[in-house]
Amino acid sequence: MRSGKLKYLFRNWPIESIHKNAFVAAEAAECAGDQGKFWEMHDRLFADQTKIAPPDLTSHARALQLDVPAFMRCLDGGKYANKIRKDLADGKNAGVTGTPAFFIGRTVQGSTSIKTLQVLKGAKAYSEFKEAIDKLLADKVAQK
Repeated sequence: MRSGKLKYLFRNWPIESIHKNAFVAAEAAECAGDQGKFWEMHDRLFADQTKIAPPDLTSHARALQLDVPAFMRCLDGGKYANKIRKDLADGKNAGVTGTPAFFIGRTVQGSTSIKTLQVLKGAKAYSEFKEAIDKLLADKVAQK
């Protein structure tokens, strides 16, 4: 039996050249996350990318039964703007040019860094993820 941990990290990569409101939509998802609804907001925004303008975000917040005034304070205050800018900069430095992009690797002991062993760019089938993760786990077992 194999042991090990799989960690999934999500980083924002709003592409404003394609969606002029992508950045504010990323902020909306982060603000919804303050109320435990990040993925619900994320999924709503991706389901209909024509409804990500600031006025639409309030409707999404209501539909998710968020505390709308708290959500709007977060959004209007730019609480997550620097985090999203850092995600963009980190992605650019790592060679991200579009979405989705997945980095599969190992965490560096005593650090938050990842030693990337494989990059999967674009939408991929489950089998490609499975193959990459199985290889990573097999390499770890071989190192012991």
